[in-house]
Amino acid sequence: MAPSSPTPSEREKSDADLKAKEAAEQATLPYTWKQTIGDVDITVPVAGNLKGRDLDVLIAKGKLKRGGGGGHGESGLAESYMSVVVYHTKNADDRRALVISQGDLPKTIHVDESTWTLETTSSGKEVAVHLDKANKMEWWPHVITSAPKIDTSKIQPENSKLSDLDGETRGMVEKMMFDQRQKEMGRPTSDESKKNEMLRKFQEQHPEMDFSNAKMG
Repeated sequence: MAPSSPTPSEREKSDADLKAKEAAEQATLPYTWKQTIGDVDITVPVAGNLKGRDLDVLIAKGKLKRGGGGGHGESGLAESYMSVVVYHTKNADDRRALVISQGDLPKTIHVDESTWTLETTSSGKEVAVHLDKANKMEWWPHVITSAPKIDTSKIQPENSKLSDLDGETRGMVEKMMFDQRQKEMGRPTSDESKKNEMLRKFQEQHPEMDFSNAKMG
C-alpha cells in the first residue's frame, strides 16, 4: 500500500523544521546574504578600524588557484569566484591575512556589473558585495558552493519585486514558482498539464485508437 500524503499540519511542521534548520546553518556563516531573481547581496562584518587598503576583495570569472599566505593565485577556467580577505598587519613584509570568505560561486555572474564597498555601520564596518547574476531566471541555493544550501522551492519573492519585472519575465518567474510548488506536492507542472490536456483532446477526437499505453514526457 502506498504511503499517504502528508496532511497540511504535517507539511506545515516539516516546513517549519526545515526553516529552523536552514536558519541555524546560515547563522554559522561569516556573512549574511539575500537575493532577488536577478542579483545577490552579501554583507560581511569587519572591524571598525579597517580601511579599504586593508581589504582584498576579488570578484572574478574562473576558479583561482590557491596562493600561499591567503592571497590570490593565477586565474584558471571555471564558473565564477569570490574572495574576501582582510590583512590584519600593516607591515608590507608581513602580510598575514584573515580569509573571511573564499570559494566558487554556484552560478556565473556578470563581473563588470558586480561591485563591493566598505561601509560604516552603527556597530563598526561591513563589506557590502553585490553580485549580478548572469541567469536572471534562477535562485541560488548558496553563495559559496561549500556552504550549506537553502531550499529554493520555498522562496517567495515580494510582490513589489515581481512588479518591477517586465511582463514576459514576470510571467516566466511566476510559472517557475508554480512549477516548483507543483513538484513539491507531487502534481504535474504547467507543461505536463498542457501535454495531458492535449492527449485528452486527441483521445476524444479519435475514440477508435487505443491510448492505454500512451505516455506524455
